[in-house]
Amino acid sequence: MGKSILQIKELRKYYGSGDAQVKALDGVNFEVYEGEMLVLLGNSGCGKSTLLNIIGGMDSPTSGEVLLNGEDISKYNDKKLTQYRKDNIGFIFQFYNLLPDLTALENVRLSLNGKDEEHKAEKTLELVGLKEKMNHYPSQMSGGEQQRVSIARALVKGASLILCDEPTGALDDKTGRNVLVLLQKLVREEGQTLVVVTHTTPIASMANRVLHLRDGKIDFTEINEHPTNAEDIVW
Repeated sequence: MGKSILQIKELRKYYGSGDAQVKALDGVNFEVYEGEMLVLLGNSGCGKSTLLNIIGGMDSPTSGEVLLNGEDISKYNDKKLTQYRKDNIGFIFQFYNLLPDLTALENVRLSLNGKDEEHKAEKTLELVGLKEKMNHYPSQMSGGEQQRVSIARALVKGASLILCDEPTGALDDKTGRNVLVLLQKLVREEGQTLVVVTHTTPIASMANRVLHLRDGKIDFTEINEHPTNAEDIVW
């Protein structure tokens, strides 16, 4: 494994109080290593999306630490969290979250925050197989192509960590598999670090490690010495 870039220590997220209190996360500990694909696997309500949101700086924990390259983001205020998301995190969502009035190229450019790096957006779209679709609007693209645009948007700024929330959830099996092939390629060939949330057990077989979550805790950790090739996954 590569070096540890993210450490989660005694992470807790509680909602409400007394008998009505909900423990979405209840003492979670793990690390993420550079260049790995880590899957957070579990049924709805297990805490996996809450965990992803806290890692991504979109939510704050009740207690515990979230250390990215030694910096504890759990202590950040809103301004610092915004900067953290901009500089360190790429997001890939289930429903793409593209701006409909912008082309693929313009959607990806947004992640560059006005920097004079248009060639980066073009090169990243080429990387995800959309060289011929750069000037197409989301309405002119299939679901799989739109998801590739969202992947390019996450990649283009050189984020330390890419967070994927059910990245194939809105896609048919064939298209979803193509997206998984691309994600696995980014890890194996580009050295990207991915944390993927899913409830689909077969997808977990392509990860380097799998954290099985249940009732806000890590039930057990699974290490895949030989991850399944994404082309071979059936669900």
